[in-house]
Formats: sequence, structure tokens, C-alpha cells
Amino acid sequence: MSTTLRAAAAELLGTTALLAVVVGSGIMGERLAGGNVAIALLANSLATAFALYCLISVFGPLSGAHFNPVVTLTEALLGKLRWPHATLYWAAQWVGAVFGVWLAHLMFDLPILQTSHHVRSGLGQFTSEIVATTGLLLLILGLARHALDRIAAAVGAYIGAAYWFTASTSFANPAVTTARMLTDSFAGIRPDDAPLFIVAQLLSVFFALAIQRLLWPAPRQTH
Repeated sequence: MSTTLRAAAAELLGTTALLAVVVGSGIMGERLAGGNVAIALLANSLATAFALYCLISVFGPLSGAHFNPVVTLTEALLGKLRWPHATLYWAAQWVGAVFGVWLAHLMFDLPILQTSHHVRSGLGQFTSEIVATTGLLLLILGLARHALDRIAAAVGAYIGAAYWFTASTSFANPAVTTARMLTDSFAGIRPDDAPLFIVAQLLSVFFALAIQRLLWPAPRQTH
């Protein structure tokens, strides 16, 4: 198998595992919390944070462990990833995200095919997704320059925190958002609300790149 195909396979497997954790821990947390939404969210956020650390550590050397179309888009815009490779990553991420949701349903004996009725709408949700996604991208961009070995722990910690300081619980990922339309569980999002989340996430790429140029300008070339 070529290096490119191995990278795409890593993106598919990693995103599948991530969504299985996000959805599965939400189902388990809700079942065990006895109606206490805060406890369910705590379980969901901790499981996601720990899983991100593990998955980035394992798959990072193979693909960069994006698991997120906006991370891939940012890398492509910066010239760090060729567009044909980016397209392959995107396909792997979206397919993997859907597989992960279905896997979670299978593990918890739920109908595989579902549609979410969980309402997530309004200006606060839109703003939260811009804040969450821009922050995630800046974290990755900054650490890629100064502390690459800390990205796994930092991303896990950031997403775990962003579950709590954003009104949207920090989806920050178009593939995750799309896949979570397909689960009528704790982690779900109503299809009517998903497009606004995705628009916010895509806008965040350009906000993050603009802030990067301000904070970490490219060094001047000397002749």
C-alpha cells in the first residue's frame, strides 16, 4: 500500500474511532446519569478528550491525524498538503465519521439508521462554533511551529474544555457535524441546524489563517 493510501486509511480509521467515542460515550453517559445532563456531558467530554490524545498519538505519524476537514483545508491552503491528497482525506473523514456513528449504534443495540431531533440553533451556537473551531486551528498552527510533540495532549485538552465553555459543545468539525445528524442520541444535531454549524466552521479557517499571519508571520527571506 502506498504512503498516500496508508494516510487515507489512518484518517478513515481514526475518524471512525473518534465518532464511535463521541456518540458511544454520549449514549452511555446519558443512560447512567439518571437525567443529570451535566454528568452526561462530563462523561462525554472526558471520553472524547482521552480518545483524541490516543488517536492523534497513534495515527499522527501516518497522516497527521487530522480527522477534520477544516484541518485538512487549512493544511492545503498553506501548501502543506497537495489538493489531490486533501480530497482523499476529506472522503476518508466523512465516510469514517458515518461509520463511527453506525458503530456506536451497533454497540448499544440501537437502530443503525437514525435522524437526530436534537435542536442546536441560534446566534450563540453559531458564534460558539466560530470560537471553538478558530481556537482549535490556532492551537494546531501554533504548536506545529513550536511544540509539535504536544499536539495530541493539547488538542484533547482543548476539545475537552471547549465542550464546557461553548454553547454548542464544540463540534468544530464538518465531518463530525454531518455524521451527528445521523444519531438521535445525546450527541446528535438536527439536520436543519447542521448547515449553520458547517458555515461557521469553514469561516473559522480564514479567521485562523488571518490571526496566524499576525501572530506568527513567515520569516523574511534573505538573498
